[in-house]
Amino acid sequence: MDSGSPYQWIREPRLEDSNTSNPFDLLYDCAKFVASGSIKNADIALENISHQLSPDGAAAQRTVTYFSEALASKIVKNLPGVDKALNSSKRLTAPEEILVQNYFYELFPFLKCAYLTANQVIVKAMEGEKIVHIIDLHCAEPVQWINLLMTLNERPEGPPHLRITSIHDKKEVLDQMNASLTREAEKLDFPLQFNPIVSTLEDLDIDSLPVRTGEALAICSVLQLHRLLATDDEALGRNSPAATMNLHRAVHMNRRTFAEWLERDMMNSYISSPISALSPPPLYPSPKMEAFLRDLRKLQPKLMVITEQETNLNGCNLVERVEKALYFYSALFDCLDSTVRRTSLERKKVESLLLGEQIKNIIASEGFERKERYEKLENWIRRLDLAGFVRLPLRDNDKLHAKEVLHNYGHKYMIREGHGCLLVCWGDRPLFSISAWSFRGLNLSL
Repeated sequence: MDSGSPYQWIREPRLEDSNTSNPFDLLYDCAKFVASGSIKNADIALENISHQLSPDGAAAQRTVTYFSEALASKIVKNLPGVDKALNSSKRLTAPEEILVQNYFYELFPFLKCAYLTANQVIVKAMEGEKIVHIIDLHCAEPVQWINLLMTLNERPEGPPHLRITSIHDKKEVLDQMNASLTREAEKLDFPLQFNPIVSTLEDLDIDSLPVRTGEALAICSVLQLHRLLATDDEALGRNSPAATMNLHRAVHMNRRTFAEWLERDMMNSYISSPISALSPPPLYPSPKMEAFLRDLRKLQPKLMVITEQETNLNGCNLVERVEKALYFYSALFDCLDSTVRRTSLERKKVESLLLGEQIKNIIASEGFERKERYEKLENWIRRLDLAGFVRLPLRDNDKLHAKEVLHNYGHKYMIREGHGCLLVCWGDRPLFSISAWSFRGLNLSL
């Protein structure tokens, strides 16, 4: 890699054994082999990487572990039957999802910053409102709305009537949210109505949301909007032609023959695959996203608060995705190394069940299946502006409170301001953005 590359720091080996080859170099080589269809060479690279893998080792070892699994999964994707057999039992149950999301909330400060900032902005924007309706685009941690109940309950004019509409694809998650909020509202004697909607964000019918005339509407999205970008390249052929072969022949093939067959098949599929093409323009066309934002705009929300990952993984080819994802996720693994013991079961579950699965989706999936398509703040600003939203600059007080949250996690966490929004950083690397919006035509300041 060129010495001027912004990812140069990744190249510095930080394994405890300084005599080993740099695993990041091996990952890049493997990604190039996979992208070109050279499966025998990719297999050799993965074999070399395997000697340095450890889900319980240093941050670099753990990062490489999950990236190598993702590249291996990318190869296996060309055998859909094998891929389904290997992954049939890996979808998280509702209790597992609740648990791992809770671990992510506790081990990192990012969600705490997002929830705190969103609640502060909501409280400010809803001053004097008697009926407040919040649409939560992804039901996750009850703690966000419990804290909001407690804050609104202390208003000098008394609490508003609060309606929370929460969306999730698992009914059990919504049931737990409902139980937690109802219990807290009863303790506070707080007027609360909870509306659960079982749906994915992609299938959500915005016109059916229970929005009423006369209520002040706020929308909150935490790490969700990027999933709507997944349909963008569906028209390009979201799945390469499935590799098929006679099972009887496969059983009797030796390793060399099978590798040669698979390599030929991969070469054929990559000729027409999007990952072999040049990266699309920075603002990747997104009919699904554009329609979704326009529909939200029609609801005329007084406020919308959005948190997203601060990196660009939407329109990249495979090798670029590996490079950019390494830059982003290796920082997250470093974050955990600074605050969590390597023997921590919670750390291991977050890395394997959450971060590892995100990495696998980014690297191994294409088309509609690739949900983790992160974009930088500049792109979100352009998308929301085109949809008729106007940015609401966050206040110095919001920045101060976010800094206080980060202080409890160590000195390397920082808050930066950009375009009137907040960027949560690990050292000098922005990892998450928090922004506030209203619909154009409403004169609102925070």
